[in-house]
Amino acid sequence: MPETLTVLIPHRLGKDEALRRLKSGIEKAESQFSSVFTVQEQAWNDNRLQFQVRALGQAVRGGIEVNDMQVKLDVQLPWVIARLAAKIQQALQKQGAELLEKK
Repeated sequence: MPETLTVLIPHRLGKDEALRRLKSGIEKAESQFSSVFTVQEQAWNDNRLQFQVRALGQAVRGGIEVNDMQVKLDVQLPWVIARLAAKIQQALQKQGAELLEKK
């Protein structure tokens, strides 16, 4: 049974700037980490992204919601990957905060 991992990342950029940075960051991550995961589906609807990636041979689904003061990432991890959930959450929290850091 999949385990849902939720990461909340606060920011002070406003929704539009956070959205712009996330879209750019996702594109970079796709090319940088293509050996670890591949994007199979990606659909933006206003400030929400629904996606499916293949990581470590497993299908991973999730969504991102960008709001004025925070980004919420929900990912359904298959049991094989869920064993790494704490490390994945820390990495996503760190990378997201760096991406959304006000500069």
